[in-house]
Amino acid sequence: MTTDHQTLPSSLPRPEGELERLEAVWKTPTGWRFFSSVNNTNIGLLYIGTALLFFVLAGILGLMMRAQLAVPDNTLMSAGTYNQVFTMHGTVMMFLFAIPIVEALAVYLLPNMLGARDLPFPRLSAYAFWAYAIGGLAFFCTLFVGLAPDGGWFMYPPLTGVEYSPGLNADFWLLGIGFIEISAIAGAIELIVGILFTRAPGMRLSRMPVYAWAMLVVAVMIVFAFPAIIAGTSLLEMERAFDWPFFIAERGGDPILWQHLFWFFGHPEVYIIFLPAAGMVSTMIPTIAGMPLVGRRSIIVALVAVGFFSFALWAHHMFTAGLGVMEMSFVSAASMAVAVPTGIQVFAWIATLWRGKVTVNAPTLFLLGFMFIFVLGGLTGVMVAVLPFDWQVHDTYFIVAHLHYVLIGGMVFPVFAGMYYWLPLINGQKMSEPVARWVFGLMFGGFNIAFFTMHITGLLGMPRRVYTYDASLGWNALNMVSTVGAFILAAGVLLFVVDLVRTLRKPKKQVDNPWNAATLEWLPSEDYGNRSIPSVTSNDPLWQQPSLSHEVAAGQHYLPFTATGHRETLATSPVAAQPRYLMILPGDSWWPLIAAAGTAGFFLLLTVKMIAAAWACGITAVVATIVWLWQLDREPPMARTKVSDTLVLPVGATGAASQSWWGTMIMLVVDATIFASFVFAYIHISMRLNVCPPPGAALPDTFWPLMSSGLLVAGSALIALSKRFIGSWPMPLLVLAALACVLAAFGFDLNGYRLADLEPTEHAWSAAIAAIVSYQGLHVVILTLAGLFLAARGWCGYVSQASRATIDNVALMWHYTTLQGIAAAAAIHFVPMVMA
Repeated sequence: MTTDHQTLPSSLPRPEGELERLEAVWKTPTGWRFFSSVNNTNIGLLYIGTALLFFVLAGILGLMMRAQLAVPDNTLMSAGTYNQVFTMHGTVMMFLFAIPIVEALAVYLLPNMLGARDLPFPRLSAYAFWAYAIGGLAFFCTLFVGLAPDGGWFMYPPLTGVEYSPGLNADFWLLGIGFIEISAIAGAIELIVGILFTRAPGMRLSRMPVYAWAMLVVAVMIVFAFPAIIAGTSLLEMERAFDWPFFIAERGGDPILWQHLFWFFGHPEVYIIFLPAAGMVSTMIPTIAGMPLVGRRSIIVALVAVGFFSFALWAHHMFTAGLGVMEMSFVSAASMAVAVPTGIQVFAWIATLWRGKVTVNAPTLFLLGFMFIFVLGGLTGVMVAVLPFDWQVHDTYFIVAHLHYVLIGGMVFPVFAGMYYWLPLINGQKMSEPVARWVFGLMFGGFNIAFFTMHITGLLGMPRRVYTYDASLGWNALNMVSTVGAFILAAGVLLFVVDLVRTLRKPKKQVDNPWNAATLEWLPSEDYGNRSIPSVTSNDPLWQQPSLSHEVAAGQHYLPFTATGHRETLATSPVAAQPRYLMILPGDSWWPLIAAAGTAGFFLLLTVKMIAAAWACGITAVVATIVWLWQLDREPPMARTKVSDTLVLPVGATGAASQSWWGTMIMLVVDATIFASFVFAYIHISMRLNVCPPPGAALPDTFWPLMSSGLLVAGSALIALSKRFIGSWPMPLLVLAALACVLAAFGFDLNGYRLADLEPTEHAWSAAIAAIVSYQGLHVVILTLAGLFLAARGWCGYVSQASRATIDNVALMWHYTTLQGIAAAAAIHFVPMVMA
């Protein structure tokens, strides 16, 4: 605890002029220029608003489904229209609301909660948001022109192959969702680096808010889970576009391969949705109970354990797919084991409420509703983990009920509690408590009426994904009850939206910690975040350091000014949170918006076969990204500077000490996981063969991959050598020589496979090899752009020992591409030897 006799980092009040300069640097642009803003507060609010819009739109689609199923033999919608509505409801809820809302709240809350001025890559956050918003809205509009996907939000082949889905509907899902997942991964990279490297001094990992722990675990899960769906959507789109039969059984493919890739993403996704909500609950419950969280360390361990177990559960959704008994038993056991760390959190929340003095308000009501609903969902989850029971209820409405109890109970109710709790951060105004009670009553009652009934409907045999049913089956009354409950739930959401708009229209007033919370986001804050970056000495700083708000507002902690005239925050060590260097952050820019619009346009126009327009958008995206990156990695205006009266730090960092190096490393982990998914597909298809290679197919002579690997190693050696000549003329020439090696290496790859007469359209085994080689080719294209970019910066004098992030990061990408090329050649040639 800070006491009067302790020395503060900046013990003297700061001159008024310094505050004005700080405000000017961080000032939010007005008018149309607001959309060029990259400040986490502005991007976070846009993110949250867009995610809530998709929640409402998906809810309307859900009501349309319930209206169709309210009575038997209903003709309100045709089977085709219902399939589109059903697919879009699940897709929008899962991909355009559930994941984005948790990242949106994190972008808005985490910097202030961690005591930082902003996240380390604000332009990346802006790009991630705009790609999601533009692409998501365009994707949703396919409903209005009859092009919405209609194969279910899980898109199982062969139903979604060309034979059964010959139109563009499935392509919109595959390309649209694919790049939206890229947006989610970009957000995860931002969060990991921000949480580990921009915490306030003294905020050791052991003192970090539980919500930040939850988001760190979730971001790591996204890095390892989401690449599988990117690989899966790529394979299915290649099958549809080029007739490469990855999932066509008659030509050596396997539809179960899609399920493996989809659910390796899909079941961790359930916990990716739940864990941020659990983190919010662990943040709000101590406030409403008025005491520290019981079992804080146990909760943090439980969060990590849930993240770990979640990757063992993907076949939880495949118990009826014909897997082996041993494999299913393992997954069944893991499905039950994950309930243990989840239960630890629930008991810790109950203990905190039991020991504290609970204030009953809007957040309290939604948190209590969350615990009731989520525990019921967890119990049915354990039920469907039992193999014989799952065989009976799989693909019935019992699963629909379980899914909604886990996802709506486990995420939507905590999110609504969080919006009531954190809304005063926006304009200082709280939402109406009397109205909140009506909102909660309608949502809680309507939800349970709608979805608890579905358990019974499912046990009576009603299958999922049917657009109507016969009156003689005995489901009539239950379906009508579910429909009435859904509309009651929707009335609660509508009332919430009305009160939300009314509250946001109120005049802004000073935010004054109305809940008496313990976490740093309730410190006085402006566009620049806190007036000074606080020094943290406890788990609950606003409770255990009672004078902290006054000290921070008076500029008595770190960085109460702009030391370089740019946007800045402190970079601290990942474990102990000791100040390391002053991190200069990029300012507002239109380029992330332009790059995002170009990316969205490329994928969406490519879907409708507008090739020229698509490539124009793609080139626009590439040019905008190049200009955006060209503006970064400049020499800092000074080598060292004071960040307080008692501390001098370096300005910026290079190599493994810099935030950009770690961002690149995480991106390469994502990259490697996508590559591993392609290799898994190759192994899976090979294991189904009686003879590998299949008749009529052959591998190229080993001469070609050996030559290619040798050239890749030579290129990496040249890049490593170029780093010894930073700032001098040989550096760009060595980079171009390395690029020539990479291009020649890929030429050897292509020539070898051409001579082997591998025909991807003939057999899935050949197609799997073509997919791996194509992925390496994509890296060659990226390295070509990166190499030319690096050489140009070298010739312009923008690469030096003080501004070397470009060459360090390109070198990481280069060495990774070398390793991937060698690994690809080894896997392609080694698997047939093992199968022989």
